[in-house]
Amino acid sequence: MTEPSLLSSSYSHYASRAYAAQPDLAFRVAALAAAPITRERIDERLDALLNALRATPDAPLSEDALKKALRQLRAEVFCAVMERDLSRAADVAEVTGTMTDLAEATVQRAMAVVSADLEALYGEPRGSQGERLSLGVVGMGKLGGRELNVSSDIDLIFVYEDDGETTGGQRSSIATQDFFTRLGKRLIAALAEVTADGYVFRVDMRLRPNGDSGPLVCSLGMLEEYFYVQGREWERYAWIKGRLVSEHVTDSARRLSRQLDAIVKPFIYRRYLDFGVISAIRSLHLQIRQEAQRRASMRPDKADDIKLGRGGIREIEFSAQVFQLIRGGQDAGFRVRPTLAVLRHAAARGLVSPGVCADLTSAYLFLRDLEHRLQYRNDAQTHAMPVDPAERAHLAQAMGFDDYASLMAKLETHRELVEQQFDQIFADKVSGQRGCGAREDGAAVWVWSSALADDSADDALAARLVELGVERPADLLARLKAVWHSSRYAGLAESSRQRFDIVAQRALEAAHTLEPAERRGDILARLFDLLEAIGRRGAYLALLTEYPQALHRVLSVLGASRWAAGYLIRHPQLLDELLDDEAMASPFDWPEFKRTLRARLAAADGVEHQMDLLRHAHQAEVFRILLIDLAGKLSVEHVSDRLSELADAVLDVTVEAVWNQLAKRHREVPRFAIIAYGKLGGKELGYASDLDLIFLYDDADDNASDIYATFTRRLITWLTTATGAGTLFDVDLRLRPNGESGLLVTDLHAFRRYQLREGDAANTAWVWEHQALTRARYCAGDPAIGAQFEAIREQVLTTPRDAATLSAEIVDMRRRVEEGHPNRTELFDLKHDRGGMVDIEFAVQYWVLLHAARDPELIRNTGNIALLREVSRFGLMSGEEADTVGAAYRTYRKLQHKLRLDGMEKARVEPQTVEKEREAVLRLWRRVFG
Repeated sequence: MTEPSLLSSSYSHYASRAYAAQPDLAFRVAALAAAPITRERIDERLDALLNALRATPDAPLSEDALKKALRQLRAEVFCAVMERDLSRAADVAEVTGTMTDLAEATVQRAMAVVSADLEALYGEPRGSQGERLSLGVVGMGKLGGRELNVSSDIDLIFVYEDDGETTGGQRSSIATQDFFTRLGKRLIAALAEVTADGYVFRVDMRLRPNGDSGPLVCSLGMLEEYFYVQGREWERYAWIKGRLVSEHVTDSARRLSRQLDAIVKPFIYRRYLDFGVISAIRSLHLQIRQEAQRRASMRPDKADDIKLGRGGIREIEFSAQVFQLIRGGQDAGFRVRPTLAVLRHAAARGLVSPGVCADLTSAYLFLRDLEHRLQYRNDAQTHAMPVDPAERAHLAQAMGFDDYASLMAKLETHRELVEQQFDQIFADKVSGQRGCGAREDGAAVWVWSSALADDSADDALAARLVELGVERPADLLARLKAVWHSSRYAGLAESSRQRFDIVAQRALEAAHTLEPAERRGDILARLFDLLEAIGRRGAYLALLTEYPQALHRVLSVLGASRWAAGYLIRHPQLLDELLDDEAMASPFDWPEFKRTLRARLAAADGVEHQMDLLRHAHQAEVFRILLIDLAGKLSVEHVSDRLSELADAVLDVTVEAVWNQLAKRHREVPRFAIIAYGKLGGKELGYASDLDLIFLYDDADDNASDIYATFTRRLITWLTTATGAGTLFDVDLRLRPNGESGLLVTDLHAFRRYQLREGDAANTAWVWEHQALTRARYCAGDPAIGAQFEAIREQVLTTPRDAATLSAEIVDMRRRVEEGHPNRTELFDLKHDRGGMVDIEFAVQYWVLLHAARDPELIRNTGNIALLREVSRFGLMSGEEADTVGAAYRTYRKLQHKLRLDGMEKARVEPQTVEKEREAVLRLWRRVFG
């Protein structure tokens, strides 16, 4: 039979030697390479090899036979992968996937054989409760990420659940740690020992706790303690790809997998955005680059390293995995292992552009192709480009290039792109940027220094602050001295204090750029309030250190709005939003917001984490709206629209999340809806507005009242409880039927009777409740109940009313509101004083209740300004009066909005600033109500 013509034979020295030593190997490789090499095909071939080496079909397998079979399998799979790759029948994903499958198959089969042998000697390993224990083999690095290269070693860590003893066998029982240590050693030998048939995989155990000096196997308790006490940033990076590669088919293995996951996830992924990891990975990369340079200086022929050198594979991996470490705690989508999957998710989240993602993907695939061809040549774990001209020519041809120069030109293009992107993420962003860093001999460095501890230096410090652009330095100087002497600052870790100092000095250096000039001292004082708030969260200080543009935007926000400053200080995780230019420019997509939030909640670790995620998501969108607002890109009406839409979306998702946590739920989807009144009902929500809500249900189940009462209490808890992430909403429930004495949640039919004055006269709505109904709407939950509510609302609003009686009721209610909000200042209260917003709102509500039956447009909850225009079309006021009063309402809202952003609890202004508006509203009130 003619030996098949194989590309691997002509390209690979290793393959040609193997084919010469085993005449039938080429035929087996050709057959294996005819189709993708799946895990099933690998297992089938391994079974055949093992069975052929047994003395009898039922005979136990010796370790020598195991080693021989595994090595024969490895040679066949390696050469078949090479054949498919060189012929372009397989892409990078298939090559690395097959090599990963080979590693997992050989690890699992070797484990099974060696475990059976050891258990015959010492018995089964058992825990303190008698439960069966198993050894977990954690694949790290490229094995864990299913990205194994063709000549890679495999990084392993051995773990087990708990200490105990074996049950005893041919020999006496031993401790489980001893048993698993023996198992680990024999497993390593089965894979890595070089025999006449070669080896399967080189095994590297240096990533285990304490490295070579640590025990070969460790219990989960020991691993958790190590993470807590000694775990370093580079180990977090290493564990990103870690996963169990031993089989999960037994109860003990599944239990071990769950427990390991519970320990490792919190170590890798922090619940807050972790920008502090940037400097740690930068330092790790520097060490790797220096080691590569050291090796290059010792071996000039190995200098051009496509893995560790500039623009190499490692820089792409770092560029992807920094997103995982920073954001994986909040975004479960980043908890994937393959590098390209991480890049795709980063692009989907807008953290890298689609173009950059495509370029890095292309570079990664090219470099991995090149890596494999370098390793096929001699089955060597090399990443160095060849120096021999003949080797270069072979490599270029295998890569599909006419010559080596063309190959190098393409390689350089990819390297430059990768290096540029890596530097953009990791390079020191402050060097050479004017205004981002403080000069070492500048006034800012002198001010924020030990001089603050010397009272005799106060005059000189004040003069330096004036030099920096602070017009009135006394208050700021007092604030700086207070921070310098504070226990919070003194108690900072050294790394955090250094970052604190850098940010403080840069902010002082940038003082002359802050506007308005007369408030520079106040803006800087707010910044130090923020720095004190985040001082113990090194990640936030790292963000401001690593990204000077974020610091500039912080200063801009602090200067634009006192309310915004307080919001940022209360929720410092929002600092990350200052880097997201794409989010600022993107349209609001509430269905996508809800879809993403649901996915994050589904992946959360328990109720508390879900509550935090809801708060973080809401705060991030509020802050995004705020930033767009401060940039002058949203009107007051549009701000309220967006805030109201956000509240609707968050309430809708929260209803689903809480229902899914309810133990007594009797259906998959609750027959439950939330009705919004007041500012949310009228879509006039402000940044700090509370929510006026009522809850309705329509469910015939016998236990519905109890179930929905429990559910509503739980829902209110989710909305209002202060967690580590703050509160979600302040909720006012006083507008529910019968007010504070009424039930938390109301049956829809009872709500209808109450509103329409059916049945018991003592249990019916008052006129003021019908006033409130003019600004009510369905906002979340079951749309069918929402539609029925709207029908009830329409029926109430179109009920015939006597004008004189209604007018008297409205006037009386207006008097009560005025008495409930006394204003003892000389200022004009935009909302509650006569001639203010309440007068306009009550007049509109009067017309709606009186005339909605004849003008259906008045039923629509379109806002007071639109309703004023409708009233004029209906003939109850002139178009000119509608425009004048509408303009007054808009002016009041703008002033109220500005004052609230400035941190004012009461929206009050000098009376002369709104004299014309107030007089127009008072004329309207006198004309309508006499």
